[in-house]
Order: sequence, then C-alpha cells, then structure tokens
Amino acid sequence: MESIAPLWLWGVFVAFVLVALFVDFVVLSKQGAHEVGVKEALYWSLAWVAVSLVFNALFWWAVKDMTGSVDVANEKALEFLTGYLIEKSLAVDNIFVFLLIFTYFAVPPTFQKRVLMIGILGAIVLRTIMILVGAWLLDQFHWILYVFGAFLILTGVKMWMGADSESNLDDNPALKLLRRVMPVSKEYDGEKFFTVENGKRIATPLLMVIALVAMTDVIFAVDSIPAIFAITKDPFIVLTSNVFAILGLRAMFFLLQAAASRFHLLNYGLAVILVFIGTKMMLIDIFKIPVAVSLGVVMGVLVITMVWSAKTAPNT
Repeated sequence: MESIAPLWLWGVFVAFVLVALFVDFVVLSKQGAHEVGVKEALYWSLAWVAVSLVFNALFWWAVKDMTGSVDVANEKALEFLTGYLIEKSLAVDNIFVFLLIFTYFAVPPTFQKRVLMIGILGAIVLRTIMILVGAWLLDQFHWILYVFGAFLILTGVKMWMGADSESNLDDNPALKLLRRVMPVSKEYDGEKFFTVENGKRIATPLLMVIALVAMTDVIFAVDSIPAIFAITKDPFIVLTSNVFAILGLRAMFFLLQAAASRFHLLNYGLAVILVFIGTKMMLIDIFKIPVAVSLGVVMGVLVITMVWSAKTAPNT
C-alpha cells in the first residue's frame, strides 16, 4: 500500500477536504433551504474543477521535487487526471439515479441540496474505507486484478444491454428492505429526518431518500473504484481523484438536472469505458496500456457520446 505521495501532501489533502466540508455545511448552510439554479450550479462546478486541478498541480510539483523526474511527475499527474475523469463520467450515471429517487419521492427542490450534502459526506467516508481495503487486497493478492477486470467488463456489457430500459424504483431491493425496517410518514416535515405521527416517532421520507442515495453511491463505487485501480495502484491517487470528483457531485447534479434528457445515449458511452478499463486490467501482465492512451480513450468516448446525444436528443 505504498504511495509516491509525501506525508505532508496527505495532510494537505485532508485540509482541502475539511475546508470543502466546512464551506458546504457551515458557510453555505446559512443560505437556508433553497432551490439551486443552473447559474449557481455552473459556478460551483467550475470552482470544484479548478480546485481539483490546483491540487493535481501541487501533486505534480511534490512528485517532481521528491523524485527529481519530470517524466514521473507527468505520469502521476496524468493518473490523477484520468482517475478523476473516470469518476466524474461514472458519476453522471449516478446522478440520473438520484434524479429518479428525487422524482419518485417527490422531494421538494429546496430540500435536495441538504440530501446531497449529507450523501457526499457519507460517500467520502465509505469510499475511503473501500479504497484502503481495495489497495490492501491488491497488494496481497495480485490475481484480484483479473476479478475486478472481469467484473467491469460484465458490468459494461450489462449496462449496454439495458441502456434503453426504463428504471423503476418499485422493484429496487434496497427500497424494499428500507420499507421493511423503517416506518415512514407519508408527508415531509420540513428538513427533519424524524417526525411524530399518532404519538409515535417515525422517519420522514427525507431520511429514506438519504439512505437510498447513500446505498446507491456504494453500489456505483463498486464500479468506479476498481476502474481507477486499473489506471494506478497508488492508494493516494485513487483516493484523492475519487474524493475530489465526489466533492463536485452536488453542483454537477443541479447542473445536469435540467439537461438530463439530452444525454440519453450516455449509458452506451459509459458501457464502452467500463469494458475498455476492464480489458486494460485483464491485460496488465501482458501489455500495459499507457495512461495517456487511457485518458484519451475516456475523453474521446465521452465527447462522442455527448455530441451524439445532443444531435439525436428527442424534442421536448
């Protein structure tokens, strides 16, 4: 589980995350419950991307200073950027599921911001645990790479085959489980997670929504984390690229919410990316695909899919 990152950079990363969470939970919470507009979401999306790029530049400088090699620094910075882009692209599919959950439970737009804030905090904690465990497993058992690779290929094929199918929460096993263990009121009670109904303290729909968002994120992490491990085995790069992508997830959600229907072919592109990354992982001991090539493939597939989606988007 060794990393090329110096210890002080781990501290800088933790400081970045703590400041970001402080901004989200303390500074922005003073705005109160409100509907996030496209302009606000765009500004915050650009801000999170800029912060991520600044951190990557700092990482590049730290690696160059420690190794004395520009080539090594370039390679590691490319690994971060590729991992960040993979997580960002797969997060788009995650966002569509969030939209489905919010629509199904008729979550008022003014409450969606808080749900996503708490969901992001839970995602950071759970993904950190998953990444550290995954790094340890890869360090101890090299053959797990082939298991991850096969899983990504199968997931990509399944995503391609089901790209045109309509999602339905009624058959969602996670929702069925939550309904068995969690009595839920029929109405929201502001931003409260619990309310009193007939003298009994029960959960509000908002708590169930947060639980579903958290469970959905864990399910998607099972795809995205192995995909980034296919690019690099450095736990620092996997963790930081993943977390920085997650920090911008809330702004990205509100930015894409209005344009979700225009990316109707995105699942096909994500399926191709997963199959490519899974194949890269399966071939790692035979032929190592350069990081720059992986980055080019991921970016190329995303651009082609988005342009194709825009040109063939149904008129609304």
